[in-house]
Amino acid sequence: MLKDEDKIVLIDEENNELEFAFIDALEVDGEEYAVLAPVEEVESAKEEKEAIILKIGKDKNGEEILFDIEDDEEWDRVANKWQKYMEALQEEGVE
Repeated sequence: MLKDEDKIVLIDEENNELEFAFIDALEVDGEEYAVLAPVEEVESAKEEKEAIILKIGKDKNGEEILFDIEDDEEWDRVANKWQKYMEALQEEGVE
């Protein structure tokens, strides 16, 4: 199970390793999603955090793995829930 401040290394299309920090988890329609932010941005308070969201699933060995969200409707539902969550935190004065 992912925990706050876990670091995750993802490989981009050009085989570059990018380090992300686990920010939060969301549950939408019974599925779990991980919200990640680039470590460089998390460590630098000056930069705007641009989070990515990946679906949490299991591989054939039962280990957690992260998947891209390929369905546009699914992406919209998850992104909307994250946006509403962030807006609620801002209204409460939490950042």
